Parts: sequence; C-alpha cells; structure tokens
Amino acid sequence: MITLEEYEKLNPRTELKHGDISVLYATPNTTTRWRVDSLFEKEPITIEWIAGFRPDDVLVDVGANVGMYTVWAAKTRGVRVFAFEPESQNFALLNRNIFLNGLGERVNAYCLAMSDTAGLSQLHLSNFTPGSSCHSFGEQVDYNHVPMQPAYSQGCVSARLDDLIASGAVAEPDHVKIDVDGFEPKVVAGMQRTIAGGKLRSLLIEINQNLADHRQLVADLQARGFSYDPAQVAAAERKSGPFQGCAEYVFKR
Repeated sequence: MITLEEYEKLNPRTELKHGDISVLYATPNTTTRWRVDSLFEKEPITIEWIAGFRPDDVLVDVGANVGMYTVWAAKTRGVRVFAFEPESQNFALLNRNIFLNGLGERVNAYCLAMSDTAGLSQLHLSNFTPGSSCHSFGEQVDYNHVPMQPAYSQGCVSARLDDLIASGAVAEPDHVKIDVDGFEPKVVAGMQRTIAGGKLRSLLIEINQNLADHRQLVADLQARGFSYDPAQVAAAERKSGPFQGCAEYVFKR
C-alpha cells in the first residue's frame, strides 16, 4: 500500500535515444510501454519515412494515438506537426508526451476525428485502455468493416482536413500519415484539395488490402500522380495474424 501523495508522484516514463537526442514517452501501463519497446520493429517503414523529413517540414498525423510518431518526428527531425487523436485517454497521453519533450511550440494536438464530413457522432472503442487502438468513428465496425460491439462509445467531433487548412488552423502539409484502422478512405475523401495542391510530397497510409474501398484508394492516388514501391509494401505487409493483409503504403510524387 502507498499513500495518495506517493501515488501522485508516480510518473512512469521511458526514454529512447537518437544519437544525442533524448525522446521521452509516458508509459503508465503495459500497452504504452509496448508501444515504446516496439517502436523500431512494429512499423520500421514509418521510422524510415520520417528520417527523410527536412527540418521545418509540416506533418499532419491522423490517428496519432499517444503520439509515438508525432513526438519522434518533431524531436528527431525538427518538423512542425499537427496531430489528431479522438480517443480521450490517448489524447491526454499525446499531450503529456508533447509536454515531456518540450514540444509545445512545435506540435499542436487536437481531439478530433478526421473524416469526409464535419459534425458530431460517437467514437466506438474496441478497448477502454490508454494506448489501445482499433476504434471506429460513426460506425460500430472493426478494421475489417465487420460489425462489432464496442467496449464503450464516447462523444466525438469530426472535421475535414481540407476545411481546417482553408480556415488557417492547420498549415498545408508536406507529409500526411493516416492510420485510423479501416477508415482511411474517408480521411482521404476529406482532403481532396490538399492532394490536388502542389505542396504535399508524401503520404503514409495503412492500407487493408482485404477491403475493396482500400484497394480503390490506392488506384485513386495513383491516378492523382502518387506512386509507391511494391517491394516496400511487400516488406511491410502482415503475413499472418489478425491484421494479415494490412501494410503501410508510402505514396510519393
């Protein structure tokens, strides 16, 4: 047993090093600690993609979770980040990680779901645990679009990325990361002006190759002048397990 005062002083965190740069992450449970421990193995292509950013590039991180890649990009590459994470507990940890690394002037985080429409709905949670994922906005389905029973549903606000950029609230990005567990096509549908503009150089999108709308998304981006490396996709593709067929696609133009 410990006192309340002792409990309040507990602030577990984990440090990663990048050369002489220290990157800190709050790790209040096993899920968030796993995210730190697996940062370089879970999605190595994402780390490689970030390594190519130039200082003062603008990154929009859609589905930032607790900020693993938001913080890594801002701290190690010096980029400006606009991060979006609608789940309440993840959003709190995202902000804590921004604070721990002194990135308040470089990173803005918003508790918003990016979609093809703006409005109020619900975010259906697969698990009510900080650091968890596979939540769904507006529809009670999982990442394979199969109906699911949520552990909890919270109120949620959605926005279109094009509208946020047009309003001046978000800078026009050089790079966009989209990882929203099956709802990626809706995010892309809400950023068509951004795609048509000349500033956007790359997108990293988690594609579920089992879904027709995801396969169509790949074809649509190719038609808009973006290309990807099939070898990169093959290396990133999950070959077994619940996420079999999912892979990070890096689109460039």
